[in-house]
Amino acid sequence: MTDTTTTISVPGNHLMSVLLGEHDRHLRRIEEAFPDTGITVRGNEVHLGGAGESVVATVFEELVALVESGHQIDSRTLDRTIEMVRADESPSSVFTQEIFKADRGRVIRPKSAGQKAYVDAIDANVITFGIGPAGTGKSWLAVAVAVRALQAGEVERIILTRPAVEAGERLGFLPGDMMAKVDPYLRPLYDALHDMAGSDGMERMLDRGLVEVAPLAFMRGRTINESFIILDEAQNTTPEQMKMFLTRIGFGSKAVVTGDVTQVDVPNSRTGLNGLEAVLGGIDGIGFVHLTARDVVRHRIVQDIVDAYAKASADKGSDDSGPSR
Repeated sequence: MTDTTTTISVPGNHLMSVLLGEHDRHLRRIEEAFPDTGITVRGNEVHLGGAGESVVATVFEELVALVESGHQIDSRTLDRTIEMVRADESPSSVFTQEIFKADRGRVIRPKSAGQKAYVDAIDANVITFGIGPAGTGKSWLAVAVAVRALQAGEVERIILTRPAVEAGERLGFLPGDMMAKVDPYLRPLYDALHDMAGSDGMERMLDRGLVEVAPLAFMRGRTINESFIILDEAQNTTPEQMKMFLTRIGFGSKAVVTGDVTQVDVPNSRTGLNGLEAVLGGIDGIGFVHLTARDVVRHRIVQDIVDAYAKASADKGSDDSGPSR
Protein backbone atom coordinates (compact mmCIF):
# COMPACT_ATOMS: atom_id res chain seq x y z
CA MET A 1 0.00 0.00 0.00
CA THR A 2 1.27 3.49 -0.84
CA ASP A 3 1.16 6.42 1.55
CA THR A 4 -2.32 7.80 2.18
CA THR A 5 -2.91 10.95 0.14
CA THR A 6 -6.68 11.47 0.32
CA THR A 7 -8.94 11.81 3.35
CA ILE A 8 -12.73 11.85 3.28
CA SER A 9 -14.32 13.39 6.38
CA VAL A 10 -17.80 12.18 7.21
CA PRO A 11 -19.84 14.92 8.94
CA GLY A 12 -20.96 13.09 12.07
CA ASN A 13 -20.19 9.68 13.54
CA HIS A 14 -23.88 8.77 13.29
CA LEU A 15 -23.54 8.59 9.51
CA MET A 16 -20.58 6.23 9.58
CA SER A 17 -22.59 3.13 10.39
CA VAL A 18 -24.95 3.86 7.48
CA LEU A 19 -22.03 4.57 5.17
CA LEU A 20 -19.98 1.48 6.08
CA GLY A 21 -22.93 -0.89 6.45
CA GLU A 22 -23.70 -3.53 9.05
CA HIS A 23 -20.46 -5.24 10.10
CA ASP A 24 -18.65 -3.01 7.54
CA ARG A 25 -20.41 -4.84 4.71
CA HIS A 26 -20.37 -1.81 2.38
CA LEU A 27 -16.72 -1.13 3.15
CA ARG A 28 -15.81 -4.71 2.26
CA ARG A 29 -17.72 -4.41 -1.04
CA ILE A 30 -15.84 -1.24 -1.98
CA GLU A 31 -12.54 -2.92 -1.13
CA GLU A 32 -13.48 -5.83 -3.39
CA ALA A 33 -14.37 -3.47 -6.22
CA PHE A 34 -11.09 -1.55 -5.90
CA PRO A 35 -8.47 -4.07 -4.75
CA ASP A 36 -5.55 -1.77 -5.67
CA THR A 37 -6.73 1.02 -3.39
CA GLY A 38 -5.92 0.99 0.30
CA ILE A 39 -8.85 2.06 2.53
CA THR A 40 -8.42 2.81 6.23
CA VAL A 41 -11.18 4.07 8.54
CA ARG A 42 -10.33 6.08 11.67
CA GLY A 43 -13.18 7.65 13.58
CA ASN A 44 -15.26 9.61 11.11
CA GLU A 45 -12.49 9.77 8.48
CA VAL A 46 -11.75 7.49 5.52
CA HIS A 47 -8.14 7.49 4.36
CA LEU A 48 -7.31 6.38 0.82
CA GLY A 49 -4.13 5.54 -1.03
CA GLY A 50 -2.98 3.66 -4.12
CA ALA A 51 -4.27 3.14 -7.64
CA GLY A 52 -7.87 4.18 -8.18
CA GLU A 53 -7.70 6.49 -5.18
CA SER A 54 -9.50 9.40 -6.88
CA VAL A 55 -12.33 7.16 -8.08
CA VAL A 56 -12.80 5.60 -4.64
CA ALA A 57 -12.77 9.09 -3.11
CA THR A 58 -15.62 10.07 -5.43
CA VAL A 59 -17.52 6.91 -4.47
CA PHE A 60 -17.29 7.85 -0.79
CA GLU A 61 -18.19 11.48 -1.47
CA GLU A 62 -21.28 10.40 -3.40
CA LEU A 63 -22.28 7.96 -0.65
CA VAL A 64 -21.84 10.69 1.98
CA ALA A 65 -24.11 12.98 -0.06
CA LEU A 66 -26.71 10.21 -0.26
CA VAL A 67 -26.74 9.40 3.46
CA GLU A 68 -26.81 13.12 4.35
CA SER A 69 -29.98 13.41 2.27
CA GLY A 70 -31.52 10.52 4.23
CA HIS A 71 -31.04 7.93 1.51
CA GLN A 72 -30.62 4.38 2.73
CA ILE A 73 -27.63 2.52 1.29
CA ASP A 74 -28.29 -1.09 0.39
CA SER A 75 -26.13 -3.44 -1.65
CA ARG A 76 -27.96 -2.60 -4.88
CA THR A 77 -27.56 1.15 -4.38
CA LEU A 78 -23.90 0.67 -3.52
CA ASP A 79 -23.22 -1.38 -6.67
CA ARG A 80 -25.01 1.19 -8.82
CA THR A 81 -23.04 3.98 -7.17
CA ILE A 82 -19.74 2.28 -7.97
CA GLU A 83 -20.85 1.59 -11.54
CA MET A 84 -22.05 5.16 -12.11
CA VAL A 85 -18.92 6.78 -10.65
CA ARG A 86 -16.80 4.63 -12.95
CA ALA A 87 -18.91 5.98 -15.84
CA ASP A 88 -18.31 9.57 -14.62
CA GLU A 89 -21.92 9.98 -13.50
CA SER A 90 -23.23 11.47 -10.25
CA PRO A 91 -25.37 9.00 -8.26
CA SER A 92 -26.35 11.61 -5.67
CA SER A 93 -27.95 13.84 -8.31
CA VAL A 94 -29.86 10.82 -9.70
CA PHE A 95 -30.99 8.94 -6.60
CA THR A 96 -32.16 12.03 -4.71
CA GLN A 97 -34.44 13.33 -7.48
CA GLU A 98 -38.06 12.90 -6.45
CA ILE A 99 -40.36 12.14 -9.36
CA PHE A 100 -43.57 11.39 -7.53
CA LYS A 101 -44.85 10.39 -4.10
CA ALA A 102 -46.86 7.26 -4.77
CA ASP A 103 -49.41 5.33 -2.74
CA ARG A 104 -48.59 5.04 0.99
CA GLY A 105 -45.91 7.72 0.76
CA ARG A 106 -43.48 5.68 -1.33
CA VAL A 107 -41.19 8.03 -3.25
CA ILE A 108 -40.54 7.22 -6.90
CA ARG A 109 -36.99 8.12 -7.96
CA PRO A 110 -34.83 7.38 -10.99
CA LYS A 111 -32.39 4.53 -10.45
CA SER A 112 -29.90 5.32 -13.20
CA ALA A 113 -28.57 8.30 -15.11
CA GLY A 114 -30.49 7.10 -18.16
CA GLN A 115 -33.75 7.04 -16.22
CA LYS A 116 -33.12 10.57 -14.94
CA ALA A 117 -32.45 11.76 -18.51
CA TYR A 118 -35.68 10.06 -19.57
CA VAL A 119 -37.80 11.78 -16.89
CA ASP A 120 -36.12 15.13 -17.60
CA ALA A 121 -36.91 14.70 -21.30
CA ILE A 122 -40.58 13.97 -20.54
CA ASP A 123 -40.75 17.16 -18.48
CA ALA A 124 -39.07 19.23 -21.20
CA ASN A 125 -40.85 17.96 -24.34
CA VAL A 126 -44.34 17.60 -25.76
CA ILE A 127 -43.55 14.15 -27.17
CA THR A 128 -40.84 11.90 -25.73
CA PHE A 129 -39.67 8.59 -27.13
CA GLY A 130 -38.21 6.21 -24.56
CA ILE A 131 -36.47 3.40 -26.42
CA GLY A 132 -34.67 0.57 -24.69
CA PRO A 133 -34.70 -3.03 -23.50
CA ALA A 134 -37.03 -4.70 -21.02
CA GLY A 135 -36.62 -3.75 -17.39
CA THR A 136 -35.45 -0.17 -17.88
CA GLY A 137 -38.61 1.37 -16.39
CA LYS A 138 -39.87 3.00 -19.59
CA SER A 139 -43.59 2.44 -18.97
CA TRP A 140 -43.44 2.58 -15.18
CA LEU A 141 -41.72 5.98 -15.06
CA ALA A 142 -44.02 7.37 -17.75
CA VAL A 143 -47.06 6.41 -15.68
CA ALA A 144 -45.46 8.01 -12.59
CA VAL A 145 -44.98 11.33 -14.42
CA ALA A 146 -48.51 11.06 -15.86
CA VAL A 147 -50.13 10.58 -12.44
CA ARG A 148 -48.05 13.47 -11.07
CA ALA A 149 -49.25 15.72 -13.91
CA LEU A 150 -52.87 14.69 -13.32
CA GLN A 151 -52.70 15.36 -9.60
CA ALA A 152 -51.02 18.73 -10.21
CA GLY A 153 -53.83 19.77 -12.57
CA GLU A 154 -51.49 20.00 -15.57
CA VAL A 155 -53.73 17.65 -17.58
CA GLU A 156 -57.36 16.60 -17.31
CA ARG A 157 -56.87 12.88 -17.91
CA ILE A 158 -54.41 10.10 -18.66
CA ILE A 159 -54.77 7.94 -21.75
CA LEU A 160 -52.96 4.59 -21.79
CA THR A 161 -52.77 2.75 -25.08
CA ARG A 162 -50.93 -0.13 -26.74
CA PRO A 163 -51.12 -1.81 -30.13
CA ALA A 164 -53.07 -5.04 -29.74
CA VAL A 165 -50.39 -7.25 -31.26
CA GLU A 166 -48.44 -9.68 -29.10
CA ALA A 167 -46.40 -12.70 -30.14
CA GLY A 168 -48.65 -13.59 -33.07
CA GLU A 169 -52.03 -13.34 -31.30
CA ARG A 170 -54.87 -11.13 -32.53
CA LEU A 171 -57.93 -9.77 -30.75
CA GLY A 172 -60.37 -11.89 -32.72
CA PHE A 173 -58.89 -15.06 -31.27
CA LEU A 174 -59.37 -13.97 -27.66
CA PRO A 175 -62.58 -14.67 -25.69
CA GLY A 176 -64.97 -12.07 -24.30
CA ASP A 177 -66.17 -8.57 -25.24
CA MET A 178 -63.83 -5.83 -26.46
CA MET A 179 -62.56 -4.78 -23.00
CA ALA A 180 -61.98 -8.41 -22.05
CA LYS A 181 -60.04 -8.86 -25.28
CA VAL A 182 -57.76 -5.85 -24.81
CA ASP A 183 -57.23 -6.28 -21.07
CA PRO A 184 -54.27 -8.68 -21.38
CA TYR A 185 -52.47 -6.20 -23.63
CA LEU A 186 -52.99 -3.30 -21.24
CA ARG A 187 -52.31 -5.18 -18.00
CA PRO A 188 -48.74 -3.86 -17.61
CA LEU A 189 -50.07 -0.30 -17.68
CA TYR A 190 -52.76 -1.18 -15.12
CA ASP A 191 -50.02 -2.64 -12.92
CA ALA A 192 -47.96 0.55 -13.13
CA LEU A 193 -51.04 2.66 -12.35
CA HIS A 194 -51.77 0.42 -9.37
CA ASP A 195 -48.21 0.97 -8.10
CA MET A 196 -48.63 4.74 -8.26
CA ALA A 197 -52.18 5.20 -6.95
CA GLY A 198 -53.02 1.98 -5.09
CA SER A 199 -56.12 -0.13 -5.70
CA ASP A 200 -58.62 2.43 -4.40
CA GLY A 201 -56.98 5.37 -6.13
CA MET A 202 -56.81 3.53 -9.44
CA GLU A 203 -60.48 2.53 -9.25
CA ARG A 204 -61.51 6.11 -8.45
CA MET A 205 -59.56 7.46 -11.42
CA LEU A 206 -61.06 4.87 -13.76
CA ASP A 207 -64.61 5.40 -12.45
CA ARG A 208 -64.34 9.21 -12.81
CA GLY A 209 -62.97 8.94 -16.33
CA LEU A 210 -59.65 10.46 -15.35
CA VAL A 211 -57.87 7.46 -16.85
CA GLU A 212 -58.82 6.01 -20.21
CA VAL A 213 -57.37 2.68 -21.30
CA ALA A 214 -57.82 1.65 -24.92
CA PRO A 215 -56.13 -0.19 -27.79
CA LEU A 216 -54.32 1.99 -30.31
CA ALA A 217 -57.01 1.43 -32.96
CA PHE A 218 -59.40 3.51 -30.82
CA MET A 219 -57.19 6.62 -31.30
CA ARG A 220 -58.05 7.01 -35.01
CA GLY A 221 -60.05 10.14 -35.91
CA ARG A 222 -59.60 11.80 -32.51
CA THR A 223 -57.91 15.03 -31.44
CA ILE A 224 -56.78 14.62 -27.86
CA ASN A 225 -56.48 17.80 -25.78
CA GLU A 226 -55.37 18.39 -22.18
CA SER A 227 -54.23 14.80 -21.77
CA PHE A 228 -51.14 12.82 -20.86
CA ILE A 229 -50.97 10.02 -23.43
CA ILE A 230 -48.73 6.97 -23.12
CA LEU A 231 -48.24 4.70 -26.11
CA ASP A 232 -46.61 1.55 -24.78
CA GLU A 233 -44.89 -1.22 -26.78
CA ALA A 234 -44.65 1.09 -29.77
CA GLN A 235 -42.31 -1.29 -31.58
CA ASN A 236 -45.50 -3.19 -32.46
CA THR A 237 -47.00 -0.27 -34.37
CA THR A 238 -46.78 -0.02 -38.13
CA PRO A 239 -45.42 3.23 -39.64
CA GLU A 240 -49.00 4.19 -40.55
CA GLN A 241 -50.22 3.61 -36.99
CA MET A 242 -47.36 5.63 -35.56
CA LYS A 243 -48.15 8.59 -37.83
CA MET A 244 -51.83 8.29 -36.92
CA PHE A 245 -51.02 8.34 -33.20
CA LEU A 246 -48.59 11.26 -33.33
CA THR A 247 -51.07 13.41 -35.24
CA ARG A 248 -53.71 12.91 -32.51
CA ILE A 249 -51.84 15.21 -30.09
CA GLY A 250 -53.91 18.30 -29.29
CA PHE A 251 -53.49 21.47 -27.22
CA GLY A 252 -52.27 21.04 -23.65
CA SER A 253 -51.36 17.39 -24.20
CA LYS A 254 -48.13 15.54 -23.63
CA ALA A 255 -47.22 12.13 -25.03
CA VAL A 256 -44.70 9.45 -24.14
CA VAL A 257 -43.94 6.66 -26.60
CA THR A 258 -42.09 3.61 -25.29
CA GLY A 259 -40.64 0.72 -27.21
CA ASP A 260 -38.02 -1.98 -27.49
CA VAL A 261 -36.85 -2.50 -31.07
CA THR A 262 -35.42 -5.92 -30.15
CA GLN A 263 -38.93 -7.29 -29.41
CA VAL A 264 -40.92 -6.61 -32.56
CA ASP A 265 -44.03 -8.76 -33.16
CA VAL A 266 -45.53 -7.03 -36.22
CA PRO A 267 -45.29 -8.90 -39.52
CA ASN A 268 -41.99 -8.55 -41.39
CA SER A 269 -40.63 -6.49 -38.45
CA ARG A 270 -42.19 -3.44 -40.10
CA THR A 271 -42.18 -1.32 -36.95
CA GLY A 272 -43.20 2.31 -36.72
CA LEU A 273 -40.13 3.07 -34.61
CA ASN A 274 -37.58 2.32 -37.32
CA GLY A 275 -36.04 5.46 -38.79
CA LEU A 276 -38.30 7.72 -36.73
CA GLU A 277 -35.53 9.66 -35.02
CA ALA A 278 -34.01 10.61 -38.38
CA VAL A 279 -37.39 12.00 -39.46
CA LEU A 280 -38.53 13.72 -36.26
CA GLY A 281 -35.32 14.29 -34.28
CA GLY A 282 -34.93 17.90 -35.39
CA ILE A 283 -38.41 19.03 -34.33
CA ASP A 284 -38.52 21.30 -31.29
CA GLY A 285 -40.57 19.68 -28.51
CA ILE A 286 -39.78 16.11 -29.51
CA GLY A 287 -37.14 14.20 -27.55
CA PHE A 288 -35.56 10.78 -27.94
CA VAL A 289 -33.96 8.93 -25.01
CA HIS A 290 -32.16 5.63 -25.55
CA LEU A 291 -31.96 3.46 -22.47
CA THR A 292 -29.49 0.58 -22.30
CA ALA A 293 -28.72 -2.51 -20.27
CA ARG A 294 -27.08 -0.21 -17.71
CA ASP A 295 -30.55 1.19 -16.95
CA VAL A 296 -32.15 -2.19 -16.24
CA VAL A 297 -33.61 -2.07 -12.73
CA ARG A 298 -34.95 -5.61 -12.47
CA HIS A 299 -32.89 -8.52 -11.19
CA ARG A 300 -29.26 -8.24 -12.30
CA ILE A 301 -29.68 -11.37 -14.41
CA VAL A 302 -32.02 -9.36 -16.69
CA GLN A 303 -29.17 -6.96 -17.45
CA ASP A 304 -26.92 -9.93 -18.22
CA ILE A 305 -29.57 -11.41 -20.54
CA VAL A 306 -29.97 -8.10 -22.39
CA ASP A 307 -26.18 -7.85 -22.79
CA ALA A 308 -25.95 -11.45 -24.04
CA TYR A 309 -28.64 -10.91 -26.67
CA ALA A 310 -27.03 -7.65 -27.78
CA LYS A 311 -23.67 -9.39 -28.14
CA ALA A 312 -25.21 -12.28 -30.08
CA SER A 313 -26.97 -9.82 -32.40
CA ALA A 314 -23.74 -7.86 -32.95
CA ASP A 315 -21.83 -11.06 -33.66
CA LYS A 316 -24.47 -12.17 -36.16
CA GLY A 317 -24.36 -8.77 -37.86
CA SER A 318 -20.59 -9.01 -38.09
CA ASP A 319 -20.85 -12.47 -39.66
CA ASP A 320 -23.49 -11.28 -42.15
CA SER A 321 -21.32 -8.37 -43.23
CA GLY A 322 -18.45 -10.59 -44.27
CA PRO A 323 -17.67 -11.58 -47.84
CA SER A 324 -19.98 -14.18 -49.39
CA ARG A 325 -18.63 -17.56 -50.30
